[in-house]
Amino acid sequence: MKRIIVIGGLSAGPSAAAKARRENECAEILMFEKSSNISYATCGIPYALSGVINNRKKLIVVEAELLKKRFNVDMHLEEEVLEILPDAHEITTTKGRYKYDKLIYAAGAHTFIPPVKNLVTANNWSPCRSLSDYDKLMKEAVASNAKHITVMGAGLIGVEVVENLVELGKKVTLIEGSNKVLPMWEQKFSQFAKSTLEQNGVEVITNTFVDEVKVENGQITSVKISDDKWVDTDFVVMSVGIRPNTELLTSKGAEAIRNGAVKVNERMETSLPDIYAAGDCSSIKNIQTGEYDYLPLGTHSNKAGRTAGINAAGGSEVFEGGYKTAIIKVFENTMARTGMNPTFMKANNIEYKTNLILAGATPGYYPNQKEMIIETYYSPEDGTILGCEIFGEHGVDKRIDVMSTAIYAKLKMTDLPRLDLAYAPPFSPAKDPVVVSGFVSSNAINNNYAELGVEELKNLLATENEANYNLIDVRTPAEINAQGKIGNAINIPVDELRTRTEELEAIDKSLPTYVYCAKGLRGYLASLILKSKGFETVSNLSGGYTIWKALN
Repeated sequence: MKRIIVIGGLSAGPSAAAKARRENECAEILMFEKSSNISYATCGIPYALSGVINNRKKLIVVEAELLKKRFNVDMHLEEEVLEILPDAHEITTTKGRYKYDKLIYAAGAHTFIPPVKNLVTANNWSPCRSLSDYDKLMKEAVASNAKHITVMGAGLIGVEVVENLVELGKKVTLIEGSNKVLPMWEQKFSQFAKSTLEQNGVEVITNTFVDEVKVENGQITSVKISDDKWVDTDFVVMSVGIRPNTELLTSKGAEAIRNGAVKVNERMETSLPDIYAAGDCSSIKNIQTGEYDYLPLGTHSNKAGRTAGINAAGGSEVFEGGYKTAIIKVFENTMARTGMNPTFMKANNIEYKTNLILAGATPGYYPNQKEMIIETYYSPEDGTILGCEIFGEHGVDKRIDVMSTAIYAKLKMTDLPRLDLAYAPPFSPAKDPVVVSGFVSSNAINNNYAELGVEELKNLLATENEANYNLIDVRTPAEINAQGKIGNAINIPVDELRTRTEELEAIDKSLPTYVYCAKGLRGYLASLILKSKGFETVSNLSGGYTIWKALN
């Protein structure tokens, strides 16, 4: 009889144990978890704070008793593993020593607590990662008299915590060490999220590392954000990042990436014999780059745990890896991403082109239309899709999953218009935003059309003499009066470009010409007209004045 030991009972561990049993009914399977809880939804904790998830029990995905009865797993709760002895195929715990044939290490990660002066002397702070954290937050932050809460760290969990605390009526300050919230996204998308947070009453402070808190009678009363500025607060939520729990393996020579996550191959095998790893303690391959990456998400934990379980039990399966697909709700908006983005590609000297569109998620004639911003990154060589980021109120999840699938299939931008996507007015326009993105990029790839990003135009206006380019606003005068315009742009509405010949003849057609409208469509049409009138190089502002205004 083969003995399989699983260390860690949160996500990857139970997935591995259950799959191992389904693969091998005869195996002896033991699971060790140092706490009294297994298989609970850490990602659901922020939503349980506000009552969106209205019962603590709903956070429990699988009860230990069910895992024991249904899958015949020998459960060892509140039994911490102290040492792994790879040569002896043995582990040591707080209660004894156990031999194994195969070991699945799924010990996860822990919240990183930065060295903040006076923090250890205070009681009114907590991470937001475990059920014990949840219990403390519910008692001391949610159900208490705490009126103001400071959240340190503007990653996925931090922003989710902020939203749910605001929904409870709390005043919230969000502090982030980098120059933007949700650092996984490009700067413009982070700005969209920051604006949404601020519109909902959140004080957002970036480029700030907290190194001291003021404590009175064991309670944090304020947080230091600069030499002479403090934020008064009643509670602090710590969400500045996580660290893999891998000392038991790395101390025995297991190969790991820089943050300590152990490297695994497609079968989830570590560099140590008969030891697999899965979940937030492991580093899997990035499918796009072929390099080891750290992708601590529940989707990967479950798939990796399943793969480790089947292989440890004698089966054969692979999990190739991921490519940083992520999504988050930010109040009424949703922000999502997949694949590579410009920050990564610039750092790694990867050439790319960008396409940004502002499109309706539903038809204009359907009530309460919502728009979304889709920015897609693709290879200038052949149009292969490299990455995508989306922001909007409706249908973002559907479109990012389409783009993620397109990346896995190595589709090109010119393939997007060929996709047969579901259409009905409540869900999508006849020309879905993903299809429109493909149409626009196809125009650019076929050399019929050129786009200019907001960042590029802003840099151009700041560095170039106005005499060296033409800037044309093709909106109506009424729109300009109501919304404003960019710099000293010449205003010729798109519908008048063919008739206002004298004005066009007075413009130097040899100069680079930049056109813009409200969202991009009229600018595209204007660029075609201007090219037909002899303008040598014409570029349309991606997303038009709407995106310009949002970012400036």
